[in-house]
Amino acid sequence: MKDENYVRRLENIIKQMLTPLKDVPFNLVIECLTGKKVIPFDSKNPEDRELLEILKEVAIVGGKEINRNGIESKRPNEVGNYIEAFVKKAMQKYALNPDIPAGATGKKKATGYPDIIFFFKNKPNYLECKTYNLENISTTQRSFYFSPSDDFKVIYDTHHFILSYEMFLDGRRADKNVYRCNHYKILSLDALSLDVKYEFNSDNQRVYSGKSGARILDEGEIK
Repeated sequence: MKDENYVRRLENIIKQMLTPLKDVPFNLVIECLTGKKVIPFDSKNPEDRELLEILKEVAIVGGKEINRNGIESKRPNEVGNYIEAFVKKAMQKYALNPDIPAGATGKKKATGYPDIIFFFKNKPNYLECKTYNLENISTTQRSFYFSPSDDFKVIYDTHHFILSYEMFLDGRRADKNVYRCNHYKILSLDALSLDVKYEFNSDNQRVYSGKSGARILDEGEIK
């Protein structure tokens, strides 16, 4: 009976773990993970308004450069990978000193949230670069996500922005599609609603070693 109760309690615990959390505010998640506050954009604050005007210019300059060159990609979902370089170049024009964010260790990491740290009046701000199209903007397709890290790239109390371009297919070059943009959105993440879905995972050592529960039933050379 004790074993049955124990197993039942474990099953209930796992079921609770797998229940996704819904509508968790972004600012609370960041503060819990890092101890740093997400400072809301304040439209009544002259400095914030000035910053927004500069970000508008960055968005327009970056967008024009995208359209001048076009972004070549075989797959639409890879277009967003090329946006960051255009945005950084535009930011440099306005002396925002864009850079790859570093974690508490000081190590800069290109992957993971956020994409860019930039400085306005010597104050740090974070920016994530995104793309969208009219076909998916109203869908429930996952478009913003991040995972906890031992060296998470948020180390300041500051604003968190997204700059996203609406992309469209505009021809082909050789074997690749060419994409350009016709709209931009500047977003303040402040209290963006997030969902959390847990997952179970393993690694190659445990999967393939035959020593951690996955039994090797057979293997051999292919000649």
